[in-house]
Amino acid sequence: MAAAGRDTTAQSATADREIVISRAISAPRELVFEAFTEVRHLSRWWGPEGFTTTTRAFEFRVGGVWDFVMHGPDGTDYQEWISWTEIAPPERIAMLHGETRDAPNAFESVLTFEPDGAATRIEMRTVFPTKALRDEAIEKYHAIEGGRQTLSNLAAYVTEIVRKGAEG
Repeated sequence: MAAAGRDTTAQSATADREIVISRAISAPRELVFEAFTEVRHLSRWWGPEGFTTTTRAFEFRVGGVWDFVMHGPDGTDYQEWISWTEIAPPERIAMLHGETRDAPNAFESVLTFEPDGAATRIEMRTVFPTKALRDEAIEKYHAIEGGRQTLSNLAAYVTEIVRKGAEG
């Protein structure tokens, strides 16, 4: 009971600075989790519709980084940098995400992977340093729709792996 109360307090303290997106994916959680652990997977699905990703460096370990460029459908390049802060296979990944290593507007994201029958429920909880930065991400960068599209791309990717595995 006390743990639940603390969790609620922590969530309410950040509610005006966070974005939470979740989705059920028709694939085992180990496979959904694996899609985040290898650059060969990430480069196939990461980002909103129409975006592609070029990786400059990738090391999936606590303290490791993923340095990459997202290429928008309009030709705009977005410099991105992620540092993995927690990895608990196949349940949880936490990361710090910004444009560069020392970006003052970097935000924290926690991804959780919960079994949901034969499927997996993934939740992406992102907390920004300020409400203004969260609002800018939503208004200027369409973060909610982009997050939904990214999880949709992930779902399509891992569902195709499952389908091919069943055929093979």
